Amino acid sequence: MNHYETVFILTPVLSDAQMKEAVDKFKAVITDNAGAIVNEENWGLRKLAYPIQKKSTGFYTLLEFDANPEVIKKLETQFRRDERVLRFLTFRLDKYAAEYAAKRRSLKASKPAAETTNVEPENKEA
Repeated sequence: MNHYETVFILTPVLSDAQMKEAVDKFKAVITDNAGAIVNEENWGLRKLAYPIQKKSTGFYTLLEFDANPEVIKKLETQFRRDERVLRFLTFRLDKYAAEYAAKRRSLKASKPAAETTNVEPENKEA
């Protein structure tokens, strides 16, 4: 199994429930075909570099997963068939990119814990 990363942009007119349903649909395509989701990041609503279908913003989502190459064809077919997807990009990570992604995930996981432990007391001056 190869390690893949896919980023896709959903149309900004979706509600939060519709956006989550679309992401779950694509995650199901991966897991139903013997793939495993490694990481999911919701980057939220962001401005696009250029208008796509007269829209200037979109919901960005990143999925890291392990799967066989046949799964990619099925996943990208689903991306093309779904009208909610503005753009998508899927690529296979080599060993260096996979190491970097794992390192980034571990740093991101430790960052919120460090922020809560390093809380400075408020300065109470009268």
